[in-house]
Amino acid sequence: MRVVSLLPSATEMLYAIGVEPVGVSHECDYPPAARELPAVNSSRVDPDASSTAIDEQVQDALEEGGVYEIDRDQLVALDPDVIVSQGICDVCAVDDSDILRTVEELDLDTEVITSDPHSLEDMLSDIERLGDLLGRSAAAAAVRADLESRVEEMSEQTPDHGPRVAVLDWLDPVMVAGHWVPGMVDRVGGSYGLADPGDRSRPREFSEIRDYDPEVLIVSPCGFGLDQTMENATDLTAREGWADLTAVQNEQVYAIDGHHYINRPGPRLVDSLAALASVIHPGSVDPPAAAVERFPRAVSGQPDSIPGRTRNR
Repeated sequence: MRVVSLLPSATEMLYAIGVEPVGVSHECDYPPAARELPAVNSSRVDPDASSTAIDEQVQDALEEGGVYEIDRDQLVALDPDVIVSQGICDVCAVDDSDILRTVEELDLDTEVITSDPHSLEDMLSDIERLGDLLGRSAAAAAVRADLESRVEEMSEQTPDHGPRVAVLDWLDPVMVAGHWVPGMVDRVGGSYGLADPGDRSRPREFSEIRDYDPEVLIVSPCGFGLDQTMENATDLTAREGWADLTAVQNEQVYAIDGHHYINRPGPRLVDSLAALASVIHPGSVDPPAAAVERFPRAVSGQPDSIPGRTRNR
C-alpha cells in the first residue's frame, strides 16, 4: 500500500509499525530514512527566522491562502492509496481540509486519514488506528504496549504531586502549551495551572505568566531545536518581570527541543514525557540525549549564573 504522510509525527508512527511511506512533508526528518523521501509540500514561512518574524509571516500567509503549498505534480506522480493528514493546527502542517480538496480536484483514488491527537492516549490510539487501516495491527499493538509500559514506569518513578509548571510553545507572542502537554505534566507529578488537558495552545499576556509564577518553567517553541530556542532567548529574558519569576530565581528554567519532542505527537512523545519528568523532578528519570538544556536567566552578551550551554543529563 502506497502511503504519503503530511506530518512528522505520523511519519514516525508509520515507521514504528513497519510501514515506509512513499512521500512525506518537507519537515519529516525522523527516522533519518524519511529525509531521503520526496516531499509533497513546502512552507511559505522561513523556519530560520526569529520568533517574532515567524509569527508575522504566519499571519500574512494565513491571509493569503495558507502556510503550506501542496506539490500537486509530486502527489500525482506518487499516486498514494492513503494520505495521512492532520486536523490539530493549520500552522503546524497541511490541514486535512486542504488535502481533501486537493485529492478531489486531482481526482485521486486516495483515502485521507486524519490524525487529531489532543492527549498522549489519543496518540497511542492513532498508532493502533493506523495499524488497523494499513494491515499492521499486531505491530501497532506491540508498539502501543511498549510505549504504555514506559509511561507507567515513569509515572511510578515520579511523585504524585509537585511544583507549579508552565510550558511555553512560542516566545513572541508568548503561548502556553496545550493539547497533550497539561496531561503529560500531570502524569509525572507536576501542577499545570495555565491550561486544562486538551485545551488548544493560545497567545497569552506575559502578565499571566507572572501572576501564575511557575516554579518550573519549560521553554519549548514549536519547530525550534535547542540552538534556535537559545537564539531567541531574549524574547523572554528581556520582558519586564522575568527576573522576578520563582523559576528564574531558583534556576529552574529549561529548554526542551520542541521540534523533535514536546510538539511532535508521535511515538517520541513518550521520550518527551521523560524530558518533562527529568526537569520537574530532577534525578527521577533520564531524559533523551541532547533534548534538555538549561535556559539562561538573562542574555546580554553572555548568560549569567546559569550556563546557557550546559546540558542537563
